[in-house]
Amino acid sequence: MSDKPFYEHHVFFCLNQRKPGERTCCADKGAQAAQEHAKKRIKQLDLAGEGRVRINKAGCLERCEEGPVMVIYPQGTWYTYVDNEDIDEIIDTHIVGGKTVDRLKI
Repeated sequence: MSDKPFYEHHVFFCLNQRKPGERTCCADKGAQAAQEHAKKRIKQLDLAGEGRVRINKAGCLERCEEGPVMVIYPQGTWYTYVDNEDIDEIIDTHIVGGKTVDRLKI
């Protein structure tokens, strides 16, 4: 058994949807579209697959007020984002370039 992670980067997007009137949630802030954009972009860059990059949907990650949120493992780096340009910056800088995007880190 290897200590190496199955994926070089395993990315989880919170897609939690709360009932109207409850606490804020990532689903109300465009999380689904962002997750789909990231998945498509990773495939376009030919980074998807075993040992490489996986983009996953997640339920509540309990950082609702900081959302929308995503977390990249195995580093455990948490990000927020506003639009696809932010997602692209996270992919280009963190996943491809190996550096943290400080302005989006939470």
